[in-house]
Amino acid sequence: MGAQWMLAPFLALLLVAANADVAAQEKVIQVTAERFKFTPGVIELKVGVPVVLELTTLDRKHGFQVPDLKIDETVEPGRITHVRIVPDKAGTYDFHCTVFCGSGHEEMAGQIVVSP
Repeated sequence: MGAQWMLAPFLALLLVAANADVAAQEKVIQVTAERFKFTPGVIELKVGVPVVLELTTLDRKHGFQVPDLKIDETVEPGRITHVRIVPDKAGTYDFHCTVFCGSGHEEMAGQIVVSP
């Protein structure tokens, strides 16, 4: 029974270290929505590399939808919306705003480009 007490803290430490490694490997990309545009307008990713998109808005509520990647988020002022992606296929994926935000809304779009 004494060995079990020594093993438990070791396993807990190992689990914490493994989670830290995964978090350290995630690339964070900040995406800002404002007045009919996303910045950056083109997001470049690599197959198999974990990414977190940090979505923010500087003016009003917007949407962020990438239909081919099954992403559909609402971006609220004063909040950060986190979207985790691990691209599994190379290609170009269009994204756009899904919340009407005025004249010019239809131009609010961009692309995620995933390379091998």
